[in-house]
Amino acid sequence: MIRKTLALAVLLTGVTAFAEHHVEQAIGEVIDDFHAAAAAGDEERYLGHMTDDGVFMGTDEWERWPKNPDFTEYVGVRFQNGTGWTYESVERQIMMAESEDIAWFDEVVYSDANGRFRGTGVVVKEDGEWKIAHYAMSFLIFNENWQEVIELTKKTAADKAAN
Repeated sequence: MIRKTLALAVLLTGVTAFAEHHVEQAIGEVIDDFHAAAAAGDEERYLGHMTDDGVFMGTDEWERWPKNPDFTEYVGVRFQNGTGWTYESVERQIMMAESEDIAWFDEVVYSDANGRFRGTGVVVKEDGEWKIAHYAMSFLIFNENWQEVIELTKKTAADKAAN
């Protein structure tokens, strides 16, 4: 009896780990295709990966783009010529909520033109599909460069305030 119970426990652990890996893989595929659609300038596919009330947080302090209408309008203009921006995930972590219909992630993305950034986000399961509800992109700055960045940011803010 103990052997059967132990065997069942091991089997269930394996099944749970497999299922969790499968879910994380599905989420990763959505995020990867989100980036691929941007690189291809495919507006419909790109925005289709977001929830209707999704938000994209850019790198500038004012960049909080609700999908509707702001981000949709911005993407429409940026993708007009069939190209957008190219970021590829080079490192990603995905964490699941106990409910298994919400997950959050962080990733390092790379762009040939702009270097490395951090992307963080929340995905939710809607009608059986994973959708991005929130995505935030931030610069990666070495701690050794903080003082320079702080001074540059203060100068830029003062220049903007003066104009």
